[in-house]
Amino acid sequence: MSGSTALDTLTDLAKEARDKAGQLLATERTNEQQILAHQEMLVNYREEYAVQLQQLMLDGVDPVTLYNYRQFLMSLDESIKKASQALHQQNNLVDKSKQNWQQQQRKLTSFTTLNDRRLAAARKTADRKEQLQTDEFANNQHIRGGHLKLISDADKE
Repeated sequence: MSGSTALDTLTDLAKEARDKAGQLLATERTNEQQILAHQEMLVNYREEYAVQLQQLMLDGVDPVTLYNYRQFLMSLDESIKKASQALHQQNNLVDKSKQNWQQQQRKLTSFTTLNDRRLAAARKTADRKEQLQTDEFANNQHIRGGHLKLISDADKE
């Protein structure tokens, strides 16, 4: 009985670990989506400013405004680069979290399989025991029935 309790405990712990790994994976994926959205916003913002700069250059722009626009575009480029690096790092975290979740799921599946096998073996043992009892009962009934018949036949003589 203590073996089944230990296995049940291990299964419960594996479920908890798998669930925690799943929650972490969900959080990492959410963070990944936020970083991606931030990066896309920066890229769109940069494109808008580049279009504005082109229009200003067509209309004629003073050197200070041109310099300021170029500096701002360079700072946006740097922010986009940092966002790309952050996204790459976050992708790695998502991959690690996914691998951890998969590992925890495999562990849980192993414990569940062991528990299922244990239950099947116990069921099989119980079925055999019941069959033996049924066979013994039937055999005893047969012997008693035959014995009674012999006695009653002997009484007739």
